[in-house]
Amino acid sequence: MTTLIKLEIIRALRNKKFMFFSVIYPPALYLIIAGGADSKPIRGMQLDMGLYFMVSMAAFGAMTAVLLGNSERIAKERESGWVRQLRLTALPARGYVAAKMGAAATVSLPSIVLVMIVAATVKGVRLEAWQWLAIAGGTWLGSFVFAALGVAIGYLATGDAVRPIAMLIYFALAFLGGLWMPLTILPQWVQNIAEWLPTHAYTALGTAVEAGNAPHVKDMAVLAGYLLLFTAGAAWLYRKDTRKA
Repeated sequence: MTTLIKLEIIRALRNKKFMFFSVIYPPALYLIIAGGADSKPIRGMQLDMGLYFMVSMAAFGAMTAVLLGNSERIAKERESGWVRQLRLTALPARGYVAAKMGAAATVSLPSIVLVMIVAATVKGVRLEAWQWLAIAGGTWLGSFVFAALGVAIGYLATGDAVRPIAMLIYFALAFLGGLWMPLTILPQWVQNIAEWLPTHAYTALGTAVEAGNAPHVKDMAVLAGYLLLFTAGAAWLYRKDTRKA
């Protein structure tokens, strides 16, 4: 499994388009959104735009890397016959899913760090050392949830259909989860839905730390629940695809 993870990381790093959208695009989007924003607190929150969007854009970049990257790569591998070759090895379904998740999450780390560097140098975001480490670590660990979802989508859809399906889920989760704008300025029905979405819980880890608090137990429980659901679904779809071959 370790060899497969290394191979997946190398393949991702060689994909220039993938690296641009997962590593360069999020900090650039952060500058566009938060670059001209004032330092006044967001309505209903203790954070200003610079702080809020640092966490949301770091999460957005990680999601791009692990969800879109995983789903499209797996769908293409199924069509090319690479996955069929892996089935001839002793690698179990859980090992394949874990390898895909681990490789994708490792590649997402540069995006998270780069957004935080831009926030500190350009927007003047200042936090305690423990807060920087906690936000980076929490955002990285949380990305495993979406890495598992990416694997599941890759086995759920064909090569032609995987991109629109993945993009639809990706944008819906990003918007409804508050990655593009604070939920406090959105309608109440959106806020009610967001409370149970993994993207809201994902960004809430970082925003809680920015406010000087520990992440809420509910948010961690929501993420843990989705991680189990997506991982189990990905493993089941892998085994189902194996029986079809």
